[in-house]
Amino acid sequence: MKEYNPIGLFDSGIGGTTIWREVNKLLPNEDTIYLADSKNAPYGQKSKEEIIHLSEKNVEFLLNKNSKIIVIACNTATTNAIDYLRAKYKTPLIGLEPAIKPASNQSKTGVIGVLATKSTIESELFQKGVNTFENTEIITQIGYNLVSLIESGQINSKTTKKLLEEYLNPMIEKNIDQLVLGCTHYPYLIPIIKQIIPDTIKIIDSGEAVAKQTKNILNSLNLLNLTNIHPKNEFFINTDSSVLKSFLPNINSVYELDF
Repeated sequence: MKEYNPIGLFDSGIGGTTIWREVNKLLPNEDTIYLADSKNAPYGQKSKEEIIHLSEKNVEFLLNKNSKIIVIACNTATTNAIDYLRAKYKTPLIGLEPAIKPASNQSKTGVIGVLATKSTIESELFQKGVNTFENTEIITQIGYNLVSLIESGQINSKTTKKLLEEYLNPMIEKNIDQLVLGCTHYPYLIPIIKQIIPDTIKIIDSGEAVAKQTKNILNSLNLLNLTNIHPKNEFFINTDSSVLKSFLPNINSVYELDF
């Protein structure tokens, strides 16, 4: 039956597992299929055309696995490719955008920071969104090399902390009180980020909101699975699976692809 088909998710690597965790927590009866295109990470330094091509390939893979809905668990792929993908495919697509709106609404200082990839920050969709918040000063910072460090398992390295200090200290000096993480890899850096920023700055990511949106759309289409007591969670990656397994030690179904 259609409603027992899986939820598909993809990212340019392991970062989207932060979204998968929220989806799995909110929808524990759903089967899921996660695709990590780590071979082509990071997407953030690629052209829009490359990102669209890779995203299309990922969607095709998940559709071939009978996904009933697809979560683009990647800010860069969303901001650069979602309009094209929605025009091409009938399957519902959930995208991610940096959570500027809640950050702006909650800000007391009127200044928020956004840490994201180059392709996200420079995308037309992102710039259009930024321009709608005239009463909020938005400090953007490209997180050069952070995705590559996370993908290679160097979250706690001196290099990672040094880069974060370089990126975050100018935002702190400009009195931000909200820090938006505009890349699904970045929540894995939260423990280090908290060592750098004061407690007065709130960290915001999109995971919970995306999970709620996924549930709402499935519910509206009568596709929610509430009865499956043995859900399957399958993970596919096109590089060595050891890093992915280190982030998800309790997951058994991890497959390496030539993709």
